[in-house]
Amino acid sequence: MTTTTTTAAAAATGKQPEMLPPYGLLAEFETAQALMAACEKARDAGYKRMDAYTPFPVEGLLDALGHRTRLLPLVILLGGLLGGVGGYLMQYYTAVHTYPLNVAGKPYHSWVMFIPVTFECTILAAALTAVFGMLGMNGLPQPYHPLFNVERFALASRDRFFLAIRAVDPKFDLAETRRFLEGLGAREVTEVPQ
Repeated sequence: MTTTTTTAAAAATGKQPEMLPPYGLLAEFETAQALMAACEKARDAGYKRMDAYTPFPVEGLLDALGHRTRLLPLVILLGGLLGGVGGYLMQYYTAVHTYPLNVAGKPYHSWVMFIPVTFECTILAAALTAVFGMLGMNGLPQPYHPLFNVERFALASRDRFFLAIRAVDPKFDLAETRRFLEGLGAREVTEVPQ
């Protein structure tokens, strides 16, 4: 409905509708070694916003892309620490303030008996933080991705290897990046629409 309205409005005013910029460029390679070499050359050329797609895990590919583990381990550590502190404070508040029980003359704040629940709360919070942090940082769930618009991209799950350089990369220039990817020995370079 919106597209029809936009097209009709553009036709009435005599202007062309605005075209969205491309998502980026997708280069197809036939072997994992060719993809690894292309990733290393693209990284060395200064490209930062790129991803590789392979039909099976390729050892060293993340290093070739220049990806580093950054934030997730720290987020998991903080989640675990908060879970442990939260579990301990929950028990302390319950045992000392809300419902104090005198068991065999022991003090209300007996930290030794709080250890098992504190440990379990630490593990639970760290695990939940890992799952939801990973999903959030990976942008999942993502039922649509612009690469699905490229027909040959279906081969990424069979026998082809792909390198995608996104248009948001500071070094990205459509013509120059296309020439760069073709110079790396790509079988085919495709412009990816939004």
